[in-house]
Amino acid sequence: MRALVWAGVAVALVLPLAVAATSPLLQWRSPVYIAAGFAGVLGLAVIFMQPLLAAGALPGLPAWRGRRVHQWTGAALVALVVAHVVGLWVTSPPDVVDALLLRSPTPFSPWGVLSMWAIFAAGVLALLRNRLRPRGWRRAHVVLTSVIVASTVTHALLIEGTMGAVSKWALCIAVVAVTLKAFSDLRVWRLMKPRR
Repeated sequence: MRALVWAGVAVALVLPLAVAATSPLLQWRSPVYIAAGFAGVLGLAVIFMQPLLAAGALPGLPAWRGRRVHQWTGAALVALVVAHVVGLWVTSPPDVVDALLLRSPTPFSPWGVLSMWAIFAAGVLALLRNRLRPRGWRRAHVVLTSVIVASTVTHALLIEGTMGAVSKWALCIAVVAVTLKAFSDLRVWRLMKPRR
């Protein structure tokens, strides 16, 4: 069973990257644009891993160690978002400005911007964890996680790009599934109930 779980995780992570790496859409793109695109694909892969790490759902990886890795991969996710946006800025500053000002004509842009700000907010929240009440911190983290997953998946699905339709849909469904499973395992709905 352990090998099966890890094989499933490996397929979920490697397949979209392999499809993106062999996409014919990369032929006439600049290296910076390609790197920015791959930062986005890797970011989605990290979002897939985050709930598995937080819930201790990976066999052979103790829950406490998984949560420690969750912190490091969270920091990596922030860095990947920055690389994604900066790379797109280098290749087309007007498009990034339009996206950030929510005036881009592309339907995927506002979802990407929402995801970016939610990821940045989650990063700041992680830095402030020791200064906040644990219950309030967890509530905020769950809300931001929900926004990140919903907006990132919507952003990815609306883009017709290098990931390919099948692998993109498969990874996005997997992201939603593991997030809901982690929420269930961690019983996050209890956090949302007001204390009496």
